[in-house]
Amino acid sequence: MQRILFVCTGNTCRSPMAEAILKNRNLSEVEVRSAGVYAAVGSDASDHAKSVLKENEIQHEHTSKQLSEDDVKWATHILTMTASHKSVILHHFTEAAQKTFTLKEFAGSVSSADIGDPFGGNLNHYREAYREIEQNIDSAIERLNNEKTSGG
Repeated sequence: MQRILFVCTGNTCRSPMAEAILKNRNLSEVEVRSAGVYAAVGSDASDHAKSVLKENEIQHEHTSKQLSEDDVKWATHILTMTASHKSVILHHFTEAAQKTFTLKEFAGSVSSADIGDPFGGNLNHYREAYREIEQNIDSAIERLNNEKTSGG
């Protein structure tokens, strides 16, 4: 079983969208969660994030949560939205070094390591973030499938 943990800052925009996108792929033997490095516990996903998910016919119930040691232990892969999120995780959870990547790094993207933060932006900013997340998740799925077939 592969257990993917998406991490962003507040767990209301990028990581909930990433969680919803990957869950919507209905992959057997893949579990998905999300958390934030500086999340306020119990917040709903942002209105724009929910709107973009709805536009893409993805249903997702979400309540924000702070990244915890239990999450880190649970995950086989921790995929962050930015290099700074990765840095925070590695500072607090050094044991997670071998399984923590930015989403773009894991997906093999050659562009910037960061998924832009749409927080506070208009709906188009969220659509752009969604597309960027979705493209990288599709590439990440290929890598996960390769790991599964190679036993790695």
